[in-house]
Amino acid sequence: MSWTSFPKLELHLHLEGAADPAFVRKLADEKRVDIRAAFDEQGNYAYSSFEEFLHVYEVATQALRSPLDFQRLTQSVLENLAEHNVIYAEAFLSPDFCGDRDLVAWREYLAAIQEAHVDGVTLKGIITCIRHFGPDKAKETALCAAETAGDFIVGFGMGGAETVGEQRDFTYSFDMAREAGLRLTTHAGEWRGPQEVRAAIRDLGVERIGHGVRSIEDPSLVKELAETGVVLETNPGSNVALGVYPSWQDHPVAKLRDAGVKVTVSTDDPPFFHTNMSHEFDMLERTFGWGEEDFKALNATALDAAFCGDETKQDISKLLEAT
Repeated sequence: MSWTSFPKLELHLHLEGAADPAFVRKLADEKRVDIRAAFDEQGNYAYSSFEEFLHVYEVATQALRSPLDFQRLTQSVLENLAEHNVIYAEAFLSPDFCGDRDLVAWREYLAAIQEAHVDGVTLKGIITCIRHFGPDKAKETALCAAETAGDFIVGFGMGGAETVGEQRDFTYSFDMAREAGLRLTTHAGEWRGPQEVRAAIRDLGVERIGHGVRSIEDPSLVKELAETGVVLETNPGSNVALGVYPSWQDHPVAKLRDAGVKVTVSTDDPPFFHTNMSHEFDMLERTFGWGEEDFKALNATALDAAFCGDETKQDISKLLEAT
């Protein structure tokens, strides 16, 4: 069956990475910015490795040059979420791409992002520093996060190249965000192994891990995750598209869940990986036999792990109960 109409929650979604190629090309044409190298002959994002993916991602952001551009982007993303009945989403936002981490500029971008609206979809923001940009720029990003924490900005995290530097290099930034009352997550255990997940928990004190799937390689870590309740924001379609795992059948999301680890499922950068939340659910059913009760449990885990406030959680819970 198709799961398009089934309500969904998504906790791991990069705002810039959710931009449809056609939308980005249109913006680039308007601004006469030449980013043709980012696309293949069919108009899709063109990359053949994770490093190329990061490069194309950053090239595509060159078309996003103003607060209005980000308002239009967010509106487009919300409309795409609504098509797949994603009723709640948390999007990673990077001040690096919104005013180059200048706090005054960031406030303008943030105000524009919040102007976007689609009935039935609740969006919250998680500000993310970019690992391969280095710890000093991360501190500037963390300041933007701390100064704009509130109802919309609910978390702080880190994305980018996991193979650059160490989690502990960013302790200062995560401490700053924590002191501002923000909840914490970081990418780990995608390109490096279980030790990276351990480092993220130990050095940054995060309560959620972006990806984290390679935890499966360390049974003691799997047991620890199950016991402590640290949540893994898994993105199976992303992992298969980038070659972390050769196929859905090889993906460990079901094994992790069966071992008692709390997992959520998201799309990461959906147009890059030719996926959406309906497709992720379809593939979970096709590959692992998951059905309605499994997806209800998945939603419950995501709602419990969400960084939003209690009032928002109650509203989302009522929507889930009504279906």
